[in-house]
Amino acid sequence: MLEIIYQDEFLIAVNKPAGMLVHRSWLDKHETRFVMQTLRDQIGQHVFPLHRLDRPTSGVLVFALSSEVAAQAMPLFVSHQMEKTYHAVVRGWIEEAAVLDYPLVEELDKIADKHAKTDKPAQPAVTAYRPLGKVEVPYSTGRFPTSRFALIEMKPQTGRKHQLRRHMHHLSHPIIGDTTHGDGKQNRLFRTHYDCHRLLLHASCLRFVHPVTGAAVMIRASFDQSWQQLFDQFGWCGLTDQ
Repeated sequence: MLEIIYQDEFLIAVNKPAGMLVHRSWLDKHETRFVMQTLRDQIGQHVFPLHRLDRPTSGVLVFALSSEVAAQAMPLFVSHQMEKTYHAVVRGWIEEAAVLDYPLVEELDKIADKHAKTDKPAQPAVTAYRPLGKVEVPYSTGRFPTSRFALIEMKPQTGRKHQLRRHMHHLSHPIIGDTTHGDGKQNRLFRTHYDCHRLLLHASCLRFVHPVTGAAVMIRASFDQSWQQLFDQFGWCGLTDQ
């Protein structure tokens, strides 16, 4: 059962689990569980995705309950007329809030995008971020006897593919659990010492103006057990509420 965190007669939102695909994809023919099909079966009606979350990312995921509402709502999501808030755990300590304006070249999939142009210029990509907490743990991943990590909040101003993961990699603060843009030694530390086997990136809040009613909507998604365990161990409980 998916956790439904918002529902009215036009829209429905779930707290997507990490590791679950939004919809069926030929890129992973062996997968049998998808958010879209699971939610359809759970509520007994078709749903229409308005945006996406990467497979390893958890958090707020919104669907329309009809194709008509989807057509009304899609421009909101395409033009980023909403505020998205994410939380992540990254390598190293981040001391100050900042805005990273760093254009990104489009990431192409070897199979799905094999006919796409590869000479496109970098596209604007902007991410605001701020530190919420930090921790130093007694485990080494290199030349130092300890390792440092930070809990951060991020608000993307644009929606490039893997933007948050690539931006944090650019800052040399890769997100823990990122097997593409991250640090294998840090990921192994979290698997070994904290039994954490997921990407520590969570879409925690989404704010927007309802496309039908015009009302202000805020949808929050709670953190799963892996996150809660880290909050307890690192003394980070309550920091994401700031």
